[in-house]
Amino acid sequence: MSLISNINDSKIKNNDLTKEDIICFLNAENNDINYLMSLANSKRHDNSVTYSKNIFIPLTEICRNSCGYCTFKKDSNNPKAIILKDKEEVINQLKIAEKQGCKEALFTFGEQADEDNIVKSLLLEKGFESMTDYVYDICEATLNKTNLLPHTNAGILSYEDMKKLKEVNVSMGMMLENSSPRLRTTEAHINSPGKDPAIRIETIANAGKLKIPYTTGILIGIGETKEEIAESLLTIKNLHDKYGHIQEIIIQNFRSKPGIPMENNPEPSVLDMVRITSVAKLLFEDVSIQVPPNLNYESNQIFLLCGADDWGGISPITKDYVNPEAHWPEIDYMRNLTKDAGFELKERLAIYDKYINNNYLSENVLNKTLKLKDSLNSA
Repeated sequence: MSLISNINDSKIKNNDLTKEDIICFLNAENNDINYLMSLANSKRHDNSVTYSKNIFIPLTEICRNSCGYCTFKKDSNNPKAIILKDKEEVINQLKIAEKQGCKEALFTFGEQADEDNIVKSLLLEKGFESMTDYVYDICEATLNKTNLLPHTNAGILSYEDMKKLKEVNVSMGMMLENSSPRLRTTEAHINSPGKDPAIRIETIANAGKLKIPYTTGILIGIGETKEEIAESLLTIKNLHDKYGHIQEIIIQNFRSKPGIPMENNPEPSVLDMVRITSVAKLLFEDVSIQVPPNLNYESNQIFLLCGADDWGGISPITKDYVNPEAHWPEIDYMRNLTKDAGFELKERLAIYDKYINNNYLSENVLNKTLKLKDSLNSA
């Protein structure tokens, strides 16, 4: 007899699954997987799948963490490293992106990069005390000089830093990855102090307290157990239930890359990703679910059939600096792929509609967002 059939229908209807329920779903086999996908897909509100046309700009590739799966981080003595991108260069790139129809400026930088002496020295030369001050200045210039909306993803930040950046960002984000302290002792995170889940959970909570529209998610295939996946999803759900600020959840699969410490680690199976994506949709009916399209060329359509309803940011002009080997798909390709699965591709902004109000946005950002939304709707 199927264990899934024992899960109370009211729990599924009310998005009120327990840890035990989630683990049961994560162990689904055969026809139970089809049933799980059907349940998740029934949680859709409409037939659309969204994406944000963006430009991806890493302001620095210096980072205090050394994750076992990462190729983004570079040492400051590496001649190919982006130590600190110049503001004028950033604005020039944004102007090009604007001409290409991009509406989101995704700014990333290595966590606590200003702890590095070379980065700190360059910041001081430019008249800034910290990366937060520099990012604020760049985001402000983005708002004043372009039609793009800034979205900053910078790892853990203090409450005060997030409060400051909220004034010039339409949304922000950081992956939880996993809530298990055990992973701090594994190859994935043993050299990454910023991957302490308690600190990351606090960061996400602070975003909620500050009413920042936020993107987070979990990373699959870094040595976690099904129990830890369930706990991580419930951790995010508890934060969202309390603050209501999480607009998107990413279910990201580990991909092996040559030269990383985890090069020989197995990648998660498609069925595991299907199970997890489906469960995420059952838990978060009012939050968009994304599975990164550039990491899943062969299986993208399958995730649409288990509740995924967003492709995330897709850039027509810059690569994915976190996964540089995985090229962004062409938007026309994604439109055809989405249509073939029975859905309609729609462009969105870097903020979801329900957060476009003065409870979540500063006056300047709100005015820019409303103007851009009008132009998007009339296109």
